[in-house]
Amino acid sequence: MLHGTLECTLRVHTDLCMTSAGLEGDPDLQFLLLGGELIKIRSRSWKKNRFFKLQEDCKTLWYESHKIFKRKQTFSIDDIDYMRKGRQSEGLNKHTPSSVEGQCFTIIFKGRKKNLDLMAANEDEANKWVNGLEKIMSNMLNLSQQQKSEHWIINCMRKADKNDDNKMTLKELKHFLRQVNIEVDDTYAADIFKQCDKSNSGSLEGSEIKHFYDLLTYREEIDVIYGQCAHTDGQMSAEDLLNFLLNEQREQVSMVDALKLIEKYEVDETAKQKKCMSKDGFLMYMHQEEGSILNPAHKQVYQDMHQPLNHYYISSSHNTYLMADQLKGPSSTEAYIKALMKSCRCVELDCWDGANGEPVIYHGYTLTSKVLFRDVIKVIKDYAFKTSDYPVILSLENHCTVDQQKLMAHYLISILGDALVSKPLGNNMPTNFPSPEDLKQKFLIKGKRLNKLDAALNNNSFIEEDTVSEEDEAADCKENDQKAKTKKSKIKLAKELSNIVIYCKSVHFSGFEHAKEMQAFYEMSSFKESKAFHLAETSATAYINHNMDKLSRIYPSGSRTDSSNYNPVPMWNAGCQIVALNFQTPSKEMHINQGRFLPNGASGYILKPEFQRSLSSQFDPSVLTKGPWLKKKTFNVMVISAQQLPKLNKDKENSIVDPLVRMELYGVPADNASKETHYINNNGFNPMWNETFVFDVHFPELAMLRFVVEDYDTTSQNDLIGQYCLPLTSVQSGYRHIPLLTKRGDLISSAGLFVHLMLIDPE
Repeated sequence: MLHGTLECTLRVHTDLCMTSAGLEGDPDLQFLLLGGELIKIRSRSWKKNRFFKLQEDCKTLWYESHKIFKRKQTFSIDDIDYMRKGRQSEGLNKHTPSSVEGQCFTIIFKGRKKNLDLMAANEDEANKWVNGLEKIMSNMLNLSQQQKSEHWIINCMRKADKNDDNKMTLKELKHFLRQVNIEVDDTYAADIFKQCDKSNSGSLEGSEIKHFYDLLTYREEIDVIYGQCAHTDGQMSAEDLLNFLLNEQREQVSMVDALKLIEKYEVDETAKQKKCMSKDGFLMYMHQEEGSILNPAHKQVYQDMHQPLNHYYISSSHNTYLMADQLKGPSSTEAYIKALMKSCRCVELDCWDGANGEPVIYHGYTLTSKVLFRDVIKVIKDYAFKTSDYPVILSLENHCTVDQQKLMAHYLISILGDALVSKPLGNNMPTNFPSPEDLKQKFLIKGKRLNKLDAALNNNSFIEEDTVSEEDEAADCKENDQKAKTKKSKIKLAKELSNIVIYCKSVHFSGFEHAKEMQAFYEMSSFKESKAFHLAETSATAYINHNMDKLSRIYPSGSRTDSSNYNPVPMWNAGCQIVALNFQTPSKEMHINQGRFLPNGASGYILKPEFQRSLSSQFDPSVLTKGPWLKKKTFNVMVISAQQLPKLNKDKENSIVDPLVRMELYGVPADNASKETHYINNNGFNPMWNETFVFDVHFPELAMLRFVVEDYDTTSQNDLIGQYCLPLTSVQSGYRHIPLLTKRGDLISSAGLFVHLMLIDPE
């Protein structure tokens, strides 16, 4: 894969990267490689010219800062979350005139890095920047794990080549090894160098660099697996491959599938003609989605989406408008975009009276900043269905006066248009929820309603404004604010806002029997986490049966002022659908949430197990009673190796990680477990463990599996290197690669784990 000098190598990989996505010769890409002037905008008065240019690696954007000491700064395309064309960001909307709409665009970064608001000389150039960057981002997402790995190694080589002579001295080789997270003693480094320096010139170049790369990236464990399965003149015939897929990977495949894999991934034409898979082809296959831990069939929508809405877990956000904590952090439309782009399907809007008659959204009784209700609805309309077509629920916490409520209703109706569900589907009074499929590209309003739903079929005739009790969450908010305790717990509700609450009418919870006897299917309650956990522990079966007919929303306690999260798993165990978390807070709980909604096309909807949907079920997650839900399995995990783990302290060249791997299982109480490997000293590049662990699983349909890679520290808490979480039902057996994500849930492009997994019936 590598050829010649470092310069040639980098060019080959850039060409490979661009050709694989059809970008070779692309005019937008060529424009970015040439670079150009853009205006960076921070305020009305702070607008500075900056020269931006895409580096030759097609992965790094460079720009020059015009400070007293000129600084050349870079950031990786990997760091970009998404692009926004026009004056869509809060900064550009506020600091630029509408006349430059077409010239403006914003780069939104992952995590909490500030947006980059930019203005081009004209609309054509702005389009080239946006289109070019989006094409590269799309291309990078589509690269195989092996291509990402090679690209990362070569970039590290480039950084190690301090004098840019396209050669590598022993000193530069040591620097490179530290770059890729390996600590070796001087003798070992000198031995590698001597082994590769065939010309005895004191530096590596050309084929010598290729030899060094091959030594470095040699995968002993892949060699062993291949050797055990390749029984045809040292190669893996189609029959050998089929046996491997059937017996080791436990896949339901045929000879046709084995031949397709050879055709798709074999890199040697001679081997391909013989219908064989070489070692290189096998490695290529193992790095593709077929070799991933996540079942490829689950990357698309594969579940039945025609069941009633309450039969699904729904990805849900709490206080969606917040970017940070609950007391003084900023409110922003960007927070809604980030949540929706992660396929969140239920967002929260805390609505209050604002200046000039305009309703605003913020966390009441706190110092959090305010954002216009109108702007939030516009953003929701624009981004709701970018990643999923399935319905979005707008959960309103309404504190507004009647006049501003009328304006809220006006904005919802005028901006969302026909996508807003403003009356029941069909001509008759429904007796059950419509399905996610029925509600594709639709918005549902969750809030208070003045009358029963059947009035909506009669055009809500004779309805007048009246008082209703506040949302339970609003009352809880007041409990945490001494000044507000004397406020009334009722508000006057505008009929215009009441009329558009159809399938999600908020009511107070007065017990399971009361709900069963008195509540209609569309009347739903919100539960503070402490109340919900208590019900799940003391009345689990009743709670599960309640959720077979109704929707339940769970929200974090008001005491979580730091925007921390509760464990969502016990709530899913109780059949609760709308388990709302603080999406802005990177945490173990959000990792589990991201894993729960990873399958089914990351649509934000996951069909609940049948025993949480069948009215005859007596399932209780805390009791191991026999029933169709009890499907005991033994889960064997062998942690084999890791590849290219990132350095945590990039400022310290000599800082190398000491990695360990922990496997965590979350489900019913009997299934919760955690086991970990030993740590490996000073090797984040290719550590090997070969350690085996066994877990007993009673309810695999509710189990979540999380892999955590940490940097071991004897004196303080271990640091997170990467993590990955998914439902146990989406795990593929056999030898599998596992991608790793950051604490914020973003992909670490080159890093991964290699494991062997087997879920079997106990003897």
